[in-house]
Parts: sequence; structure tokens; C-alpha cells
Amino acid sequence: MESILLTATTSNIPLPRNSSLSSLSFSSSLPNQVSTKVEIRRSNKGTTKAPRIVASSSGSKGRAGKGVSANVAVDGSVVAEGVKDVSWKELQYEEGSTGHRLPLPTDPDTEKQMEYITNILGSNVYDVAIETPLQLAPLLSTQLGVNLWLKREDSQQVFSFKIRGAYNMISKLPEKQLKKGIICASAGNHAQGVALSGQRLKTKAYIVMPTTTPQIKIDAVERLGGIVDLYGNSFDEAQKRAKERSEEEGLTFIPPFDDKDVIAGQGTVGMEIGRQIRGKIHAIFVPIGGGGLASGIVSFYKLVYPDVKVFGVEPNDQNSMAQALYRGEIVNVTDIGHFADGVAVQQVGDETFRICYELLDDVILVKKESISAAIKDMFNDGRNILEPSGALSIAAAKAYCEYNNIKGVNVVAVTSGANMNFDQLGQISDLANIDQSILATMLPETPGSLKQLTDLIADLGVTITEMTYRFSSGSTDALVVYKVKAVDSALETLVRQLNFFGFKTYTLSDNEVVRNHLRFMMGGRQNVENETLFRFTFPEKAGALNHFLKGFQPNWNISLLHHPDLGIITSDVLIGIQLEKSLEKKFDEYAKKVGYQYEAISPDGSAQVLAKL
Repeated sequence: MESILLTATTSNIPLPRNSSLSSLSFSSSLPNQVSTKVEIRRSNKGTTKAPRIVASSSGSKGRAGKGVSANVAVDGSVVAEGVKDVSWKELQYEEGSTGHRLPLPTDPDTEKQMEYITNILGSNVYDVAIETPLQLAPLLSTQLGVNLWLKREDSQQVFSFKIRGAYNMISKLPEKQLKKGIICASAGNHAQGVALSGQRLKTKAYIVMPTTTPQIKIDAVERLGGIVDLYGNSFDEAQKRAKERSEEEGLTFIPPFDDKDVIAGQGTVGMEIGRQIRGKIHAIFVPIGGGGLASGIVSFYKLVYPDVKVFGVEPNDQNSMAQALYRGEIVNVTDIGHFADGVAVQQVGDETFRICYELLDDVILVKKESISAAIKDMFNDGRNILEPSGALSIAAAKAYCEYNNIKGVNVVAVTSGANMNFDQLGQISDLANIDQSILATMLPETPGSLKQLTDLIADLGVTITEMTYRFSSGSTDALVVYKVKAVDSALETLVRQLNFFGFKTYTLSDNEVVRNHLRFMMGGRQNVENETLFRFTFPEKAGALNHFLKGFQPNWNISLLHHPDLGIITSDVLIGIQLEKSLEKKFDEYAKKVGYQYEAISPDGSAQVLAKL
């Protein structure tokens, strides 16, 4: 064994207890500072880096898919051979399950880890950030049978952890560069972190935001002194402009995650957890967008507390890191969702991938329903409302403990932020009711049939929470769509009983098109000829629908339209269009030219009943 001595200067916060550090000492230094010497013992094997990764063509669990290959160079950096485009749908697995990534390297680069620890210990974040509390969630802990601790990064001044990394990087810039100014591209938490850092360090902070950014986030950045530049319909367009301005005007570009100082700043979250927790931690759950927060925490923990599991968390339709770790290479997820817009990143960073590839135990995927339920749990436990990306870790902790039957241990969920557009609460409230199911029943148009249906439901002890009914003069049966509150076993019994008594009933909860659109569209024409249903992703900005319709041909007849306001930067729009077979190719060319993401859908099974209303 050999000893390596690190010396760092950190704010007046003691180092973690119960760690694998072999020694430490404190001595007086500047006011409110301590000089910290940390001795870490490690094996004297050298630092063999990750080998070349050649993906298997078997597609088996824990291995990469067919035809995928990548290099990890001897210095640990990723050697890109062209970034592959993939869909989030190509990698899906059960909530709470693990073991899907390529195996962890047997000898990660501990020297780079120690560089990060030095940077973490010497970080300047406490000039502007606070040490956030680590709070027990009593209701959730009782429900799960574990001690669930919440690391409350949503309680920072900007309601997000992002202030840490941004300030740590910006505070290290030379005075000459600070005089010129800084710039970033962001529609959310990073923007506020950069704006506040610029205000504190008395440098101009230019924030390029997509034109689709909600006004509440624009106002928040401007209150913090940021100079907002609205540009483009997407983050990619905004970032391109920010980098162009950086080069043209001599501004320093502040990346959101893929920078060593940014990563180290986020890593102070891990240092605080280690100091605050009492007792051994089984696992820490960390949200992942580009991977900066997870990289910082795992760099600290896997050297100081190597036995603690650290899991990243992503929405199942925003799985850029999960895909990268599964395949062994960075990929571009072209069709990511935006429900949790704080982690809506198509492609993770080079350095964050290297760190997570070497150290992160796995990535847990969760659905938007579980994220919404976690937001509700947080509100019930402490009357606090998190943004979807901030609640990812709670959703994952719940799913992991339930899936693996984990009991009686300490687990930590990092609640990363609380910057949410108020308009999104409606969708979240609807999705959070995961104990409610959507049913559709064919109801005979005879007097008393509706009462007979509701009596049958009540007799089984099931509660109706929502119902939509529309009389149809052209049919012997009417369709009733309703939501019921029932556990799975009671729901199965209910459906079986209703069908037995002649009420043909369908379960629709798992159909996203029904849940988001068709259940709100009762009445109107039925059995429209040559109708094709499309799901378009519109940017949530003025003129989006007009832009779509601008070049519409007279023989493309819109037969159905549902355009909900979801309170996020995009909107999931359902459109029915009457198209003869000979016109399909021309419409497809037009739709691609418009530039909105879309897909044709074919309602199957029970969903066809609603689609024909």
C-alpha cells in the first residue's frame, strides 16, 4: 500500500465521518477557512485505465446492442468515432431494476478521482451557496421501511444545485476575463446559477435562452442580473448562438455540466452528505441530465466511501446516460421527452461519461407517472413542491427499494431543484394519481343503464373519480369514459364483473394517447374515412400552430385536433388528417419540412373505440 497526501483549502465544514480516509488534520488559515490535509491509502497497482470497449452483438442484458463499438483511450478520455443517433425506446427496463450497464472497470483512475477531491475540498461554492439540509422524509420512510434522507438542493437561493458548479468555475476565471463577461445557453437552472454568479462576481452574464422558454424562467434570470438573449426554437440553436457570441465578443462560455470545475462544484453536495449522515448509507440516488451532479458526487464517494452505491436517475424517455453506459459509448438520443425539462439532454459530456462509466453503479429509469407521484409524496411529507427533475431521485429510491425489497437501511435522494412552471402542475396532478385507472364502458342507450353501471361499481367498493358521457342518437350503445380509484386486484375484479353483466369494458390506463388526448374528446363525427392520427411535438410558443398550417393543402382535411398546454417547452399534439393513399408521401415531405418531431400512430385494441368517436 502507498499513501498519497492531498492538501486543500475548504470552507469551515469538517470532512465526512466514517470514511476511508486514513488521516486528516486541521490548522488555522484565513478567516472562516481551514487548511485540510487528507491522506488516502490505495493499492500500489498503478492506474490502468479502462480498456477498449467492443460491444457484443448479442443484445443480451447488460451488454451493448448490435454493431456498437467505442474506444476509451489510455488517458481515460473518450475517442469519438462518430456519435450514433438512437431513440429512447431502444433501451427500456423495469423501474427500480439495475444491472443494465456494461461492467464497471476493475481499476478506475484514482489519481483523477483525487484531483476531483482536491478541487471539491478547495471549492469556492460557499461564497454564494449554502450547505443544504439533509432531512428525513418521515412518511416515505415509514411507507418504504427504510430511512429515506432528502438532500435539499431545492432550498438553495436559486432553488437548484446548479449555483455550485457555475460559481466554482466562474470564480476561478482571471480578472481580465471577468471584465469581458461570461455567457451560457440554458432555459432553466443553469441560467440562474450563471446569472447569480455573475452578479456576485460583478461580471456581465449573458444568458441565451430558446424563444420557447417560459416567462417565469426569463423573469427569474433577469431578477438575478442576467442579460437575456432569446434565440432559436431549441436548446441546440441557443447553444450554437452562445458559442458564436463567445468567440466573437471574447466572452467565456460556461458549460452546464462537462467541465472539471463545474463537476467539482457539484461534488460538494456529496461531501456534505458524507458529513451530515449518521450511520452507513446503502445507496445515493442522483438525477442525471448531462451528468455533472452525478459525476461530482460519485467521484467523491467512490474514493472516500467505496462501499456506498451511487445510482444515477433518468426519465425513461430521457435516457442519454443509461444508453451510453449500456452501449459503452456516448450516443445522441434524438427524440427525448421534455416532461422533466431540467434533465432533457440528448447527449452527455465526454468527461461526465468517463467518470460515470468508471464509477457509477447504474442508471435507474422512471416514468413520468412515478415522477409525478414523487412530487405528490414530497408535498405530503413536507409541503414542498419539486420540479420533475428534482423529484427523480425520490421516484428512483421508491422504485429501487420496492423492486429489490430493501428494508432497514439509509438511502439518500438528492432533490435537485424546484423551478417549475406553475402551468405544469395540472398535468402532474393528473399523472400523480397512479392508483387511479381509466376505463371505457359501452353503455346500452336504455333508461336506467347508467345507474345500473354505477351501482355495480359501488357494490364492489370502487370509487369513481371522473366520468365523461355523451348521448349518441345514431347508435344503440353509448360510450362512458371514467376514472376509478382501485388497487390492481380490485380493478381486475371490477372489469370482469362489468363484462359478465353485459357492460363491455376496456382498461385504457396504459395507453398514452388515450390518457393524454382521446379521453377529453367525446362527441363529434364517427368513423371518419381515410383518417390517419399523428402525434406532433410542437414548440410551446406563439405561432406554432399557424406555422404548421401555413402550407396546408386543401385536400388535407383536419378531422381531429387536441393541443393541450402542458406547461413545458413543448406540447404533445394529437392531429387527425383525412389523407388518401396517394397523398401520404406529399404530406410526409411537408411535415418533415415544418421541422416538428412527429409520428403516425395506429390506435390498437381498446383505444380504437375512443379513436372512432
